[in-house]
Amino acid sequence: MTRIVLSTGNIISGGPSIIRKPGTTRSNLELVNSLRSSFAAAQQDYGGADWAAQTPDGTNGVVAQQTNGTSTTTTAATTPAAAWTAREDGTLYIPRIDWSGAALQEDRDQYEITLKMFFLPTAPVAQREAYITQALDLVGKELGFSGSSSSDSQKFTVDLLIVSFPGISFEGDCEWEADKKNAKMGNDADELATWTALEALHAQGRIGRLGIAEFGSEKLQRFLEKVQTRPAVDQINVKNCCSVPPPLVQLAKREGIELLTHSDCTDILPGGTLRELLGPKEKGGADVLASGGGRVGEEEENGEEAAGHGRLTGDLLPEWVVKYTAFVKDRGVIENKGYFAGAELADDDDGTAAQRDPKRVKMQ
Repeated sequence: MTRIVLSTGNIISGGPSIIRKPGTTRSNLELVNSLRSSFAAAQQDYGGADWAAQTPDGTNGVVAQQTNGTSTTTTAATTPAAAWTAREDGTLYIPRIDWSGAALQEDRDQYEITLKMFFLPTAPVAQREAYITQALDLVGKELGFSGSSSSDSQKFTVDLLIVSFPGISFEGDCEWEADKKNAKMGNDADELATWTALEALHAQGRIGRLGIAEFGSEKLQRFLEKVQTRPAVDQINVKNCCSVPPPLVQLAKREGIELLTHSDCTDILPGGTLRELLGPKEKGGADVLASGGGRVGEEEENGEEAAGHGRLTGDLLPEWVVKYTAFVKDRGVIENKGYFAGAELADDDDGTAAQRDPKRVKMQ
């Protein structure tokens, strides 16, 4: 079993253009395209002079040649994954991260730092507390702060952390219907268990305010009756609806909860999209994973073929995504914004996928 951490770096400066690609119509396009851009940049940065010479800007690894007056096109050699990824303490970082250059330009009190944590349906609920801690540490290092293992005075803190739970959306022909459907979505017990872990981090001072996403009036009312630390924010995506339902507006006003709208995709990183991103180069991927790798109905590379290409094999399980934003308060600009994502690559014979879900050994 291999833990995987993917990162986009700061997408504010020189971020990628948002291009819709096959297989990503239900994914968060900003995340997917930013990861593609991050992988490509790392392949060039760590590929050495030979790679830079073979891959002129804008060619995507394709080099034109002239032979006896005839123009031919060949594909440049792919930078080996080992050159632009890194393994540290059992975790594979894609791409490798140079923490030495990570830091905000001004003092911490000049920023409002917001995180949004997406828990994916393929990840076990029992691991959510560990995912939150890992995400906080990664973002803290990216922004130039110490992790949770440091002294209290140096711990990274965030002003607002919003959690997005799987299986909850806000969709309907009108706001009333959307609010009614929302009341039956998600899993109240799992959400409350996760919230308890967040309350502990809030009590420690690592999180200033807590927020939730896609909670309608009935679901929010049930939630408020059972938590100790009430959410300060409720984010609602009304893209597939009309407007915020009046009952939710009234409840939020009465309880002092700020209602915000957003455009984040609930299905932010499906397993198929992640495998496409990391799959063979000839299929548009980063050439880290072998083709197939447990996906039903897709031709797989055998072990020798995958090893020959230096590609990993196994069942890929996306676990979480965190989006972070560092906003400079006095200048009103975003200085740093990016994503981290966590996944697990389970060997077909290690039983990890089966332990998570006996009915789902292979990723559909």
